[in-house]
Amino acid sequence: MPLSEFLSAQRIVVLDDAGNRDAVIDAAARLLVDGTGGDTAAIADSLRQRERMGSTAIGHGVAIPHGRNAAFGATRAAFLRLSPAVDFNAADGEPVDLVFAMAVPADFNQQHLQLLSDIAERCADPAFRAALRQAPDAQALREVLLGTRASAQLDAGGMASHG
Repeated sequence: MPLSEFLSAQRIVVLDDAGNRDAVIDAAARLLVDGTGGDTAAIADSLRQRERMGSTAIGHGVAIPHGRNAAFGATRAAFLRLSPAVDFNAADGEPVDLVFAMAVPADFNQQHLQLLSDIAERCADPAFRAALRQAPDAQALREVLLGTRASAQLDAGGMASHG
């Protein structure tokens, strides 16, 4: 499934000095809610609830915080590249600098699992991770994640970069 089906260019950012895992989750929740008028605290709470069950860090500096909730009728994702990396209690001990956050409708059981699998598979590719880490800015990240066309459309729309 193309990332563009649930990840928009406006929700791809470079986050400097994120602080800690809670601050990253708060930033991810703000991005997930951005422009919807949704409840940022409820989204952050759903992400934290899942994180309390066990770290969503999958290794190699990648985490996929995700939560089910009734906030949206479709899955929404955000991508944050962190500098410096943040401790997510990963099994491999590596701090996290690449974060795919997702808010998933409560009834999307199979889709939820498939999306997690798809993202984990992409992030298992060292070349993909390297491309994300080497992108000089949010614009370049958008190009890696969504393709050049999506970034060009964002820029043509005059929207400001978060990164």
